[in-house]
Amino acid sequence: MAGNLYIATIEPGSGKSLVLLGIMELLSKRIRKLGFFRPVIHSRRDRDNDIELIRSRYHLQFSEDSYYALTHEEARTLIAEGRYEEAIKRVIEKYKALEQQCDFVVCEGTDFTDIASAFEFDFNVRFANHLGCPILIVANGWDKSPNDVIGAVLAEREAFIEQGCTIAATVVNRVRESDAADIAEQLKHVWHFDDPLFVVPEEPTLAQPTVAEIARAIAGRQIHGSSNRLNQEVLDLKVAAMQVPNFLRYIQEGSLIITPGDRADILLACLGAAVSDNYPNIAGIVLSGGLELAPTIQTLIDGFQSWTVPIVLVETDTYETAMNVNRVEGQITPDNDRKIASALGWFEKHVDIFQIEERIAVSRPIRITPIMFEYQLIERAKADRQHIVLPEGREDRILQAADILLRRGVADLTLLGSESEIRGRIAALGLNLSEAQIVDPATSEWYEDYVETYFNLRQHKGITKDTARDVMHDVSYFGTMMVYKGAADGMVSGAIHTTGHTIRPALEFVRTVPGTSIVSSVFLMGLEDRVLVYGDCAVNPNPNPQQLADIAVSSAATAEMFGIEPRVAMLSYSTGESGRGEDVDRVKEATRIARELRPDLKIEGPIQYDAAIDESVAKTKLPDSPVAGHATVFIFPDLNTGNNTYKAVQRSANAVAIGPILQGLKKPVNDLSRGCTVTDIVNTVAITAIQAAAIGSCPSRRT
Repeated sequence: MAGNLYIATIEPGSGKSLVLLGIMELLSKRIRKLGFFRPVIHSRRDRDNDIELIRSRYHLQFSEDSYYALTHEEARTLIAEGRYEEAIKRVIEKYKALEQQCDFVVCEGTDFTDIASAFEFDFNVRFANHLGCPILIVANGWDKSPNDVIGAVLAEREAFIEQGCTIAATVVNRVRESDAADIAEQLKHVWHFDDPLFVVPEEPTLAQPTVAEIARAIAGRQIHGSSNRLNQEVLDLKVAAMQVPNFLRYIQEGSLIITPGDRADILLACLGAAVSDNYPNIAGIVLSGGLELAPTIQTLIDGFQSWTVPIVLVETDTYETAMNVNRVEGQITPDNDRKIASALGWFEKHVDIFQIEERIAVSRPIRITPIMFEYQLIERAKADRQHIVLPEGREDRILQAADILLRRGVADLTLLGSESEIRGRIAALGLNLSEAQIVDPATSEWYEDYVETYFNLRQHKGITKDTARDVMHDVSYFGTMMVYKGAADGMVSGAIHTTGHTIRPALEFVRTVPGTSIVSSVFLMGLEDRVLVYGDCAVNPNPNPQQLADIAVSSAATAEMFGIEPRVAMLSYSTGESGRGEDVDRVKEATRIARELRPDLKIEGPIQYDAAIDESVAKTKLPDSPVAGHATVFIFPDLNTGNNTYKAVQRSANAVAIGPILQGLKKPVNDLSRGCTVTDIVNTVAITAIQAAAIGSCPSRRT
């Protein structure tokens, strides 16, 4: 029988989605076949937001009707007809069908919106008890005094205990931040139970709806603006009925402006405010009354390509529109990576996940999936937070990744470039990067010191002081010098720069670790049920035997750094003594050198790829090898072979390729593909932070 957990509350508005997301994030790192189930959803016609959120984020592949049993209407009908037991049985049958496909199932209780509260509580309790589910209670602290919160929490726990439930933990959610410490302290004195208790303050941005959520709820049609801005939270609502001079006094950060579609003066005032340093950024504009913009006004705003504020058109009048907008509640939706990152960061900040893990007795899988591996990267980077510099501070993907990294607490960040340009792009994208440091190399207080340092390091190569000044205006050189001087722990670049541009400064003055002759790279290849290391597929065209051996040793060390037991296969077109030729001899010599360098490693070579990865082939070709059939680190003889192989595996096996990860440098500098996604950047920064922590590259870190 699969393990399970039931997340339940006894009143609406408790913020179960935050807790659900945090628990799923924890379990997804430990459980291979993870399931999600809701006994009752609102309707089949409208997709359940929490089901869609969990399916999308954790890539669950069950059929659509596997995630729930009944709709609220079906449950009400069965209860009204006195067929309560039938309702319970139908829910259990649906759950059991899902359970057979899973190692662990997280259940989320009902929402206390459409069925009488007494029935919902009894329904949740009976279902959980039938399945032997421990319950994680989510208590609602919203708009309650400390005494009310404490009384409600104790009463809720007692209610579940009286029904024979096993309590895994209690999360008191959405308390006033000013009261959180006091509530936690008072609860300590009355909490004489084994199950842990956590107090989570209200995070305002999670409760705020986004422009996209409001647009969907009011049946709005977007007529202008960037889709990236739709996920910005609406922090304030303004109905614009005044003349422009008075209206401008009321604009606030994150305001949603509602105004009739024929108020061109208000629209142009918003445009003017957006390009003025003296006014805050608004979240969006809603034009009421179904009034289309005049063609001349539409042409005018279309000409401002940098003005990406969403404009939404609705048919309802201004009063009805304002009432409709006011009723929209914020949700953590599948398409809002920013809010998901904020929610996870907030949950992990206030809840001890290790205590939760102990209570629900989760075992770690022996084999690891790519999704689990990526989550573990984030977790490890957060555990020893490093400072990473991102030279390409004006690139949108870099900024979007930085927003996620800061929300998750993965690393401290410095962005390089013109501060005004970077802040302009941040505003245009609707991001929050207030925690990031922005440094313009041309005006930085470090510039003169870095020029002098570079000149001293490279004058033997003919570098003059003037050349050093020119070089230090280059963001790649400046960022690398930050790493060299200890102002940052690592650097990630390459989204808009070539590999050569990214790594050349590191080769010039960061240099390689003692005993390593070459800087090389690996890709972490996430297959369906394991992660392999491929090296070198990105840097060195034709390594000689010494260099190939260094690549093997560095790749094994990288594997160890990321929790992969290194079993190294030195690849060739021949296995063992079966082949002859210059290329085979080069791999044989490299294998000999690698074994001398690291006699503790399991290294086999020369060996063909099929013998290295397939146990049945290995039994025929190298039956006594500890590596054959079980290799985890694959060293390719040249760049041509490695680059083509990793791309072939990536495309044909639907593998996740993380990298390239540079290795052999004294301090970590990593290169991005120019076609990288935001997720690629997030992963690469996490990897760089893990490398920096392992190397101990920076003695003093930002606080």
